[in-house]
Amino acid sequence: MKFADLLNSKAVKAVTTASSKKRLMHDIADVAQSAYGIPAARAVEALLERESLGPTGVGHGVALPHARLEGVDAVVGVFILLEKPIDFDAVDRQPVDVVFALFAPEDAGVEHLKALALVARTLRDQAFCTKLRANPDPSTLHTIITEAPTVQAA
Repeated sequence: MKFADLLNSKAVKAVTTASSKKRLMHDIADVAQSAYGIPAARAVEALLERESLGPTGVGHGVALPHARLEGVDAVVGVFILLEKPIDFDAVDRQPVDVVFALFAPEDAGVEHLKALALVARTLRDQAFCTKLRANPDPSTLHTIITEAPTVQAA
């Protein structure tokens, strides 16, 4: 699995203001609707439902919200870089500014997990995140992400 398979160039956005985690979920859903045709209301509902099970803020300013949705044909991603970090109930209690959301078919199984592992491994690299934070242009961000080396799981 590669980032180029997950991330449409229209699904990358730099957001100047997101006042809350809930507002950010709406921003993610709006991008998912315009890039992939995923109904925004269903996307927000699914993201918030998943978030209620436990926060997806993984630490070091990174969050990986994800949801399974009926009608989604393949695992797809939305990347958002926030100009101002927001509270996301992350495991390290640090605010979040790098967000990679995933949407998967309800029956995605291993593909969803592979995508989540790829994103998590890549965004664990602090140098990579620093590079993302230094480049708020969506097309540049898309290039950086899709050209990231793919590390296979053990």
